[in-house]
Amino acid sequence: MRSRPVGFLLSALAGAALAFGGTSAASATPPSAPGSASTGNVGTADACYNWSGTLREGSSGEAVRQLQIRVAGYPGYGNQIAIDGQFGPATKAAVARFQSAYGLASDGIAGSQTFNKIYALQDDDCTPVNFTYAELNRCNSDWSGGKVSAATARANALVTMWKLQAMRHAMGDRPITVNGGFRSVSCNSAVGGAANSRHMYGHAADLGAGSQGFCGLAQAARNHGFTEILGPGYTGHNDHTHLAGSSGRFWSAPSCGI
Repeated sequence: MRSRPVGFLLSALAGAALAFGGTSAASATPPSAPGSASTGNVGTADACYNWSGTLREGSSGEAVRQLQIRVAGYPGYGNQIAIDGQFGPATKAAVARFQSAYGLASDGIAGSQTFNKIYALQDDDCTPVNFTYAELNRCNSDWSGGKVSAATARANALVTMWKLQAMRHAMGDRPITVNGGFRSVSCNSAVGGAANSRHMYGHAADLGAGSQGFCGLAQAARNHGFTEILGPGYTGHNDHTHLAGSSGRFWSAPSCGI
């Protein structure tokens, strides 16, 4: 686990807090530079992203989209939530599962307690505390050369990391070993990856056995937003568990009962 920078605790909302009409929506302000101070209406400041107000079913906008990224690992068995900025029933259920996982009142409404827990779980670059961009990209330094733009590949990897964070917590907070993630087309070709591999989109991660075992990881992944799960018993996957997000569902780890 990485130590958290001092700036995480010291940085505050940039500018004055925004005023809201009603309680159905919330917005966020960009943070000040780490180490600076300003005023805001949320108790915990964060160097990555700050929410103010309350988000609930019917809310929409960037604040909702940012929340959806953080709760992407709580969609329920076999599901995934859309990262679309629309707070619908699926997002409400995911928020409630996140809240329950951390001992909060699980009402599916995101307020200060929910946001403060998220702040405690993320680093200044918006990654969850137990995962890094470097782990999710062992191909190149700039996320270029894939099937999507570098910015999209990096954004997809961030969602994958938050899914892994949820899975890690559900498995007793034991470390998860990430052997690789994003691949450019050339990196994918060099390792013999499938022509349509989700690695080239930034959606995928290959995991080492760790203390959980390949099958334990594959089985747990079904609850955390991974629609592509490949593991022992599937051709070429006896030495790792492959997880990814995609539009359909493809699970195959026959040796694990999947």
